[in-house]
Amino acid sequence: MKYLLSLCAFVLLFSCGSQKTTSKYSTIEYEATPCFGFCPVFKMTINANRTAVFEAEHFNFSDRPSKNDFSKPREGTFKGTIKEADYHKLITLLDDLNVKSLNDRYGSHNVTDLPTSYLRVRFADGSSKNIEDYGKRGSEKLSELYTFFENLRKNQQWTRVK
Repeated sequence: MKYLLSLCAFVLLFSCGSQKTTSKYSTIEYEATPCFGFCPVFKMTINANRTAVFEAEHFNFSDRPSKNDFSKPREGTFKGTIKEADYHKLITLLDDLNVKSLNDRYGSHNVTDLPTSYLRVRFADGSSKNIEDYGKRGSEKLSELYTFFENLRKNQQWTRVK
């Protein structure tokens, strides 16, 4: 009897460990454009396996940017793997947004000095959703997502590739 119980426990543990969760998102891309100031300018692409590319243009690493930074070259391209807890937080934020139901465009272009955020999501089913948000104020939940991406620039392990 104890052998049967041990076998059942082993099978149960093995089956739980070998289950692979598949994300409904194949690629998540966020892009932040310039403003008339020191807004960080970058693009980040995150794959379902948590690998990521961070393309840093300007104002991504300095806590005290200056006007001289405008003439500096592009900051570089970086690769990394998003920490598991952060990836799960990102998925939760996206799920809470119900991405497919969002508008394609947010913001008013009557003011000309605001940055634009682009959120591009490719789903595992082959569909995609692109959102343009001029001023980064589409909704409170979108703003939370934008802040999350901006924090990923500094709280992940990035390796420069270019």
